[in-house]
Amino acid sequence: MGSFSIWHWLIVLLIVVMVFGTKKLRNMGSDLGGAVKGFKDGMKDGSATAGDPTSVPSAQVANASGVADKTTIDVEAKQKS
Repeated sequence: MGSFSIWHWLIVLLIVVMVFGTKKLRNMGSDLGGAVKGFKDGMKDGSATAGDPTSVPSAQVANASGVADKTTIDVEAKQKS
């Protein structure tokens, strides 16, 4: 009673195909595959640069050269007396 049989899943699959159509499902599948591939490539690039101590992220380079980030506000906290 807790699990569905193969016939339940086939009926759900048939309804999904009828609602979305095969072309839209194929496009969604290729988009999902491209996203997963991009994520894996990003993880691979991130791990390759993390082991290299000479590489510095571009944000740190920009801040080190004296260019301040325009979205940051420098404030100073004061004690309430």
